[in-house]
Amino acid sequence: MDALVMCGGRGTRLDTEAEKPLFRVGGVPMVDRVVGALEDSSVERVIAVTSPNAPETQSHLDVPCIETPGEGYVADLDAALADGRLARPVLTVAADLPLLDGEIVDRVLDEHNGGSLTVLVPASLKRALGVSDDPTFDNGGREVAPTGVNVVGDGPDDAWLTRDRRVAVNVNTLADARVAEQWL
Repeated sequence: MDALVMCGGRGTRLDTEAEKPLFRVGGVPMVDRVVGALEDSSVERVIAVTSPNAPETQSHLDVPCIETPGEGYVADLDAALADGRLARPVLTVAADLPLLDGEIVDRVLDEHNGGSLTVLVPASLKRALGVSDDPTFDNGGREVAPTGVNVVGDGPDDAWLTRDRRVAVNVNTLADARVAEQWL
């Protein structure tokens, strides 16, 4: 399965001059940590989804890139999937997951049973870790938060609920970055 690293957003909540994917956590750009995790997994190919919002990220990366308009996560994902270079299913990963590693990526792939898969964590876990939990929604009577890790396929949608902090810590704010650094 191919993997898309979504790294074309503006990252306005992070309140830094650096492009969000290049923001350093533990001295390493977050996007490098994510690409490394994917390369340490059973993923066949890593492709970055970039946009005009992150020109330095595109030039920094040493993986193929698909440039999208930068109109938001869903619009950019749709543009990348329409590019024609990818077959479904495809793993999608946000570039702001500095705790990601190959083991948890392979676990996600093992949980995928066809169709699409959304990886969720309990919102209470994000709060307990001290990281931002926006957005949240109800899933079977439990408040959950998306992780930024998904499998996009054709067919029925499924969800996997995990309590693994490696996918629970998205860096959206400087406070989130401090929490991530504690767990590195």
